[in-house]
Amino acid sequence: MDQKQNIEQFKGQPRLPKFAIPKRYDLYLKLDLSACTFSGLVHINLSIVETTKFIVLNACELVVHQVFFTTSLNHRITPCDVVLNGNDEILMLGFEQVLGTGEGVLSMEFSGALNEQLKGLYKCTYVDKGVRKNMAVTQFEALQARLCFPCWDEPALKATFKITLDLPSELIALSNMPINDEKINGNVKTVYFEESPKMSTYLVAIAVGLFDHIEETTADGIKVGVYCPVGKSDEGKFALEVAVKSLDIFTRYFSMPYPLPKLDMVAVPEFFGGGMENYGLIIYRENEMLYTDSRSTAARKQRLTIVVAHEVAHQWFGNLVTMEWWTHLWLNEGFATWISYMATDVMFPEWEIWTQFLQEINGGLRLDAQEKSHPIEMEIQHGHEVDEAFDAIGYKKGSAVIRMLQEYIGDEIFQKSLSFYIRRYAWSNARTEDLWSVLSEVTGIQVNSMMDSWTKQKGYPVISVKSKDHILEFEQSQFLLSGFHGDGQWIVPITLCFGSYDRIKSFLLESKSENLDASELFPTSDEKNEDEYGEASWIKVNIGQSGFYRVKYGDELDARLRKAIEKGFVSVTDKYGILDDKYALCVACEQSLSSLLLLMDVYRKESDYIILSKLIDVCYNVLEVLRDAIPELTNALKEIFINILLCSAKKLGWESTPGESHLTGLMRGEVFMALAAFDHAQTHEQAMHRFQSFLDDRSTELLSPDTKRAAYIAVMRNANTSRDGFESLLKVYREADAVQEKEHVLRTMASTPSPDILVEVLNFFISKEVRDQDIVYGLPGISLEGHEIAWWWMKENWNFIINKYNGGLLTHFIRDIISPFCSNEKADEVEEFFESRVTSSFAMNLKQSIEQVRIKARLVESIKQERQPLQDLLKQLVCKG
Repeated sequence: MDQKQNIEQFKGQPRLPKFAIPKRYDLYLKLDLSACTFSGLVHINLSIVETTKFIVLNACELVVHQVFFTTSLNHRITPCDVVLNGNDEILMLGFEQVLGTGEGVLSMEFSGALNEQLKGLYKCTYVDKGVRKNMAVTQFEALQARLCFPCWDEPALKATFKITLDLPSELIALSNMPINDEKINGNVKTVYFEESPKMSTYLVAIAVGLFDHIEETTADGIKVGVYCPVGKSDEGKFALEVAVKSLDIFTRYFSMPYPLPKLDMVAVPEFFGGGMENYGLIIYRENEMLYTDSRSTAARKQRLTIVVAHEVAHQWFGNLVTMEWWTHLWLNEGFATWISYMATDVMFPEWEIWTQFLQEINGGLRLDAQEKSHPIEMEIQHGHEVDEAFDAIGYKKGSAVIRMLQEYIGDEIFQKSLSFYIRRYAWSNARTEDLWSVLSEVTGIQVNSMMDSWTKQKGYPVISVKSKDHILEFEQSQFLLSGFHGDGQWIVPITLCFGSYDRIKSFLLESKSENLDASELFPTSDEKNEDEYGEASWIKVNIGQSGFYRVKYGDELDARLRKAIEKGFVSVTDKYGILDDKYALCVACEQSLSSLLLLMDVYRKESDYIILSKLIDVCYNVLEVLRDAIPELTNALKEIFINILLCSAKKLGWESTPGESHLTGLMRGEVFMALAAFDHAQTHEQAMHRFQSFLDDRSTELLSPDTKRAAYIAVMRNANTSRDGFESLLKVYREADAVQEKEHVLRTMASTPSPDILVEVLNFFISKEVRDQDIVYGLPGISLEGHEIAWWWMKENWNFIINKYNGGLLTHFIRDIISPFCSNEKADEVEEFFESRVTSSFAMNLKQSIEQVRIKARLVESIKQERQPLQDLLKQLVCKG
């Protein structure tokens, strides 16, 4: 077999061969920001652990100019074959002589282009004194370090990194470690960074541009720096404050100090995600790191806090201890999500963030009730499959099952276990089994046998509960929105209360069904009269919604629970859960829409943010389906939903009051946006008046950051009668120098009912005026009336879209334009269109979106069957006002 045939053996393999292991990278990069190119030289210290004639590593879209290997005896060997395989993104080096075991150094000269795809080492632009200029930024997760330099681009192959950069002398260079030295030679500055500790390639980072800088030093002596666009350092102060506090919280929680000498955070104009946790250099898109009271909403302040805490948490969970392979990605993302809420609660207890965590859980519950879901531990054979693993399952379900486990084990012992886990696997890699092993060791509980049912299989159960002579019957079955019955079974931590939160019971449901004798928990008949007994005997399962499952009550228990809500006996979190479960059961056609609307009517006087937010979410979704099922009832339904929200709107008012709570600001934004979307005439009138005041004076107090989006929606809802508002909103976008203002406009522009204006808006979204990354703000705002025209538009522009946007951004087009449909005919049409166009980067998202359409098509048919009782109920609810 000749050398060429031998090289063929490495093609098509999911992982790199392990006969050479990297220990240290000495990386030099020279940036040419005018030509948008770079060149480099890398020396990689290797351990050859098996004799071999080959070295195989990752490289992609690079030109390799020179390669040689230096043995420990200083013998220089040049490969006879240098083969770069684009499909597999590997660089295969073949040598005439066998490389013996031991140490050596692989040296390579290479060059490449700064791409515009927001991955690898890429170009983005900023404006300096009116002139558009280029800067360079990295995004290496998951598989993009190989676009910048040849490397072993797998998370388990950790090494140290010594980085040197050549760049224009007027610019600032940032990397994972502090600067060791700088030398200036004419217009070129050479920056030498300190050598890093061991880390995975996906965490290596650089950012080169013009920034303003502020910093603080923590009590432990860690320098925390924030780098902002020039002139906007004040907008970085809040993120700096959150980062400093987060470092302190996590240092204490993990009983492990932050291991690097500095932590920098930089806001860049173009970035694919919200933030990236690179070791010692966290990179954010500007919207996620910059904050100002005068321009940012309460929702943005909260989101920023959670995102910064999430990225700082990764410095331990992800960077110090890294998943062994992408199958265990959830160890990074699920834990960072859960603990970011914990840190936010420590910093801002008045935000009641654990109550809002229910919205996080809900995202996981929604996706995981689909047949096209996947397990938390999603088996990743080839690295390229990982892009689709960054979804609600890993982040939201992952964080939810961690919270469930924490509740089951107890806070103190859970914290002790995590601290032990971090210490044991520091600077190394771990799998899910390793975490369960540590938890079992510390707690004495066989955690893996319980948790495997939650991480290794997809889906979750619905727990059906019935009462018969004080015997409670529990039965679990896999909950699927499609109505099909899955065969999953789980070990479920059940919690329940009986008529009061003072009478609580908990147990593990380990079989398909189980009976519980609850006679000692029910009041006896001689203690209560019949009516009181009925009220006191309500039962709520899944207290505080800590378990990742749905609950379906028998008719009698359901009626008692509704009465308990009316009497004010039920907690906020449980009221949220009852409504959320009822809605999900309605979508799955297991309960009627009428029963859901009756429950919503019970909530009409609710004033708690999380309940109102859930009500609004359900209102939007029900309206979407009813438009297809019984169009003539749409206006009556809108009127009912408006009446539910008006009570809160009157209390809140358009303008904030001094000293009001953070939650009030959140509520005001959501309530008025919903009223504007439901075409409430008085809301539109007020919104248009306030928008005009804003056009006359951008600093008017009549339109706060929290109510701007409501006003903009009203403007676009009226754009079918007059283009003036649309033109004015475009002008606001074009004149805005703040990313927060641009985001407000983008999120609302597509809410117009006018087909012609919507096409203009969609064309604007994909024009050069809108950064590629910002498509994620615009597409979710497409109006209910606009989905058909948006689908037509996407088909017409598909070739342009697929060439302009990378895989991650493409999923937003798929999800936001396809999933709102509600008919099998439309699902068939979508399948036919994509039959020859689907790619691996969005295949799973496409299947999930089509499944959502078919789920709603089934619900449409179910609603049609209850037309008359529904019509009668709507008349009755409208009359209530």
